[in-house]
Amino acid sequence: MITVTLLGTSALIPLPDRAETAAQLVCGGHSILFDCGEGTQTAARKAGVSLMKTDVIALTHYHGDHIFGLPGLLQTMGVMGRTQPLTIVGPGEVEQELEPILALTGWLPYALRLVTIPEEGVVLNRLSEGWPDGARLIPVPTVHRVVSQGYAFVLPRAGKFQPEKAKALGVPTNQWRFLQKGECVQVGEETILPEMVMGAPRKGLKVVFSGDTAACERLQKASEEADLLLCEATYGENDQGQLAAEHGHMNFAQAGQLAAQAGVKRLWLMHYSQMVEEPLDYLPNAQAFFPGAECGVDGKTITLRFEA
Repeated sequence: MITVTLLGTSALIPLPDRAETAAQLVCGGHSILFDCGEGTQTAARKAGVSLMKTDVIALTHYHGDHIFGLPGLLQTMGVMGRTQPLTIVGPGEVEQELEPILALTGWLPYALRLVTIPEEGVVLNRLSEGWPDGARLIPVPTVHRVVSQGYAFVLPRAGKFQPEKAKALGVPTNQWRFLQKGECVQVGEETILPEMVMGAPRKGLKVVFSGDTAACERLQKASEEADLLLCEATYGENDQGQLAAEHGHMNFAQAGQLAAQAGVKRLWLMHYSQMVEEPLDYLPNAQAFFPGAECGVDGKTITLRFEA
């Protein structure tokens, strides 16, 4: 089960009803904060979610509207008694890029781990203990005016446990749970592997957060069959497609087209320019390509579950 909450949907400038870019993903009692624009803490309070036990902050790039909420949030975590380490991931030289931000933050009573994750992604248990088995965060190189990346969060699902096979192999029932967790067990001199008693892997869950980007093949590929794509849609008008591309962004239509090409299940638009006063006015431009497109708003939330 995954719960995703949009915390900020504004590009460049915070507005009374739109904080700058941020979203929270919660899975198995652990959480990732995607970007941390100005107003993230206030938006989280309004949405009724807590950021204090965030495990990982995943930054898409280092423009101000995606990171200016960091100093305040990091300080608040310290004031609230945080002692466990916090991991921040991002593209390029994370330590160098965040040096000014951390200078403003000052001393913290917990450790900060600044990490560049590899192209193939990272099993989240390696960044912070306790994540569900196999949960992975994968960077998605994107096309913006600076080095940038989106993220795919993938939660796999094992095949069904087949008790009749376990019984035939002589596995005691009190050891079945280890096989279900992907661990081997020993029966006499024979090692029983999980795949010997498990069916084929079932469809898991995938959430993609685009960050700032022009439409690009890598984002489309990473978004294939995603259960939810949180996609930037900076500009509303169809005739702003070229303008969007020149600035490393998308308009509503381009976001809808990318979602359709990727075959996603759900598309939430976000990262609106201040020119987009009412996103719903432009929603038909995205729905022309992806009929199920929805306008993201601060506080919008969804819980995704495995298919039956």
